[in-house]
Amino acid sequence: MAEHRTMQRDALLDAARSLLSEGGTEALTFPALAERTGLARSSVYEYFRSRAAVVEELCAVDFPVWAAEVEAAMERVDSPEAKIEAYVRQQLALVGDRRHRAVVAISAGELDAGAREKIRAAHGGLIAMVVQALGELGHEQPRLTAVLLQGVVDAAVRRIELGAEDPSGVTEAAVTMALHGVRP
Repeated sequence: MAEHRTMQRDALLDAARSLLSEGGTEALTFPALAERTGLARSSVYEYFRSRAAVVEELCAVDFPVWAAEVEAAMERVDSPEAKIEAYVRQQLALVGDRRHRAVVAISAGELDAGAREKIRAAHGGLIAMVVQALGELGHEQPRLTAVLLQGVVDAAVRRIELGAEDPSGVTEAAVTMALHGVRP
């Protein structure tokens, strides 16, 4: 029975990822979750008390996996510059991943304070990964620089999501900005 409940919960989370990827937070409704999974709407409420609870669960499940992939990419290289490049490239490489698209949609949506706090904490963990490399490069304010660097990454994510430019071109521009500022 417990295994069946886990499978249903996983199916609901997978449906939530798809809905968020396709239509943002507005698309994440309990009727839509019920329809996608074939469960009764009342069954959805047995697993999650609210949309915010679904969002919090997705953040708890997906963000650590995503962050671990970024961390692994950074650990495969040695120099601070290479770590910063890996930090940018890996995040942008994950843009097509549904888990990532769901987290982006969640971040852009209207959320309750609890969900926003979970996302802030998760982003804080991601930013902490690059603070050390920036410190090694000699930045006087590595935390501030890391937050600004994440802003560049977030802007690049939005450009890729829009589909206006070639993703590899956006990635190269973001890496150049991360490593060299506005110098071409």
